[in-house]
Amino acid sequence: MSSNAVYLRPMKRVTATRYVTPLREGGSLPAIVEADDSGLYVVKFRGAGQGPKALVAEVVAGELARAAGLRVPELVQVDVGVELGRNEADPEIRELLKRSLGSNLGLDYLPGSVTFDPVVGPPPSADEASEVVWFDAFVTNVDRTARNPNLLVWHRRLWLIDHGASINFHHAWQGAGSAVRTPFSHVKDHVLLPWASALAPAGERIASRWRGGVIAEVLSLVPDTWLVGDGFATTADHRSAYVRHLEARLADANVFEEEARHAYDQLV
Repeated sequence: MSSNAVYLRPMKRVTATRYVTPLREGGSLPAIVEADDSGLYVVKFRGAGQGPKALVAEVVAGELARAAGLRVPELVQVDVGVELGRNEADPEIRELLKRSLGSNLGLDYLPGSVTFDPVVGPPPSADEASEVVWFDAFVTNVDRTARNPNLLVWHRRLWLIDHGASINFHHAWQGAGSAVRTPFSHVKDHVLLPWASALAPAGERIASRWRGGVIAEVLSLVPDTWLVGDGFATTADHRSAYVRHLEARLADANVFEEEARHAYDQLV
């Protein structure tokens, strides 16, 4: 599933031109939106539940996954203007669009993709499953379960989506230091854990791809307007706090890797 190359580039910026349809599976009410580049995107709105933090998590986790060699749909900034919701009949959607004027997050829509089903398959390889499990344990992603896998199968390959509930340390910066060494017990519920028999080499591969300032490079992709609040003097300080935390967690990867290996051993 992975390669040794790292492809990180600034997020493309597009303007939403047509609200196509809401996706009501989640509480944040994302939607399929057409943009001025004629592309279709699954848009996560800044005005939804967790606000811009969910968008920050999407970018940080999504682009770290891409840098690790995992497949993630292209992420773009989607500008929402007042005209997008002008003719929307649903008052809930109209209010959401009003709260989300400006920059939002879009994921490239993968037409014809289906949600991964661990019963139907196709089953992932041990390397592929181990990399995804290791990565999700690193970013503390609770949303990769059999009930809610957040994995798409597109052209018979797995694609990772929906990382807004990851890197949850940023919801409580005062306690973020203690979260560095969190084992991540939720890994026992990971949908790909039954195939994750090669966690240690997977972690070594991912760590090697993140060398050379990749984590800081990923944080540079987050728009300044999403880094608000939390008591930081500047957006540079805010970014640096993310980088320090994630680099420290990577340095202590044995903690969550051991928890994941123990969870796997309990299954076999």
